[in-house]
Amino acid sequence: MPQSLAQVWVHVVFSTKERRRYFQNETFRAEAFRMLAYHVKESNCVSASVGGHFDHVHLLVGLSRTIAISKLVENVKTETSKWAKSTPGGVSTFSWQQGYGVFSVSHSNCADVDAYIRDQMEHHRKLTFQDEFRAFCKRHEVAIDERYVWD
Repeated sequence: MPQSLAQVWVHVVFSTKERRRYFQNETFRAEAFRMLAYHVKESNCVSASVGGHFDHVHLLVGLSRTIAISKLVENVKTETSKWAKSTPGGVSTFSWQQGYGVFSVSHSNCADVDAYIRDQMEHHRKLTFQDEFRAFCKRHEVAIDERYVWD
């Protein structure tokens, strides 16, 4: 086949360092989400949805066939961290956690994942980030070691 084609959707989840609540300010949170989407696109991927809560983010990404997931996440976290430290109204101590979770998404489930991501503020009235992440891992049969998954 002379042409390479791909359609791979992933749900990326990561938190701020020590789950610090950097995104309590609505204006800063909205701008941070725009910057996350921008840097996903700068990595030649599709940013379908960005959302989160005060201490973490969710990204629905159409993965480019030319970038590894680890490189995408590294780029997005590095660039948004630089932005958050230097932007007016930002936080000079801003930092993301080292790790992340990435979960596959069927094309037919993208709308549901998008709705889930956009409803994070309501969702987290009942559930902590840790419990949410544990549930994702369980649903996707990803084993986690509680000693290392939180930083």
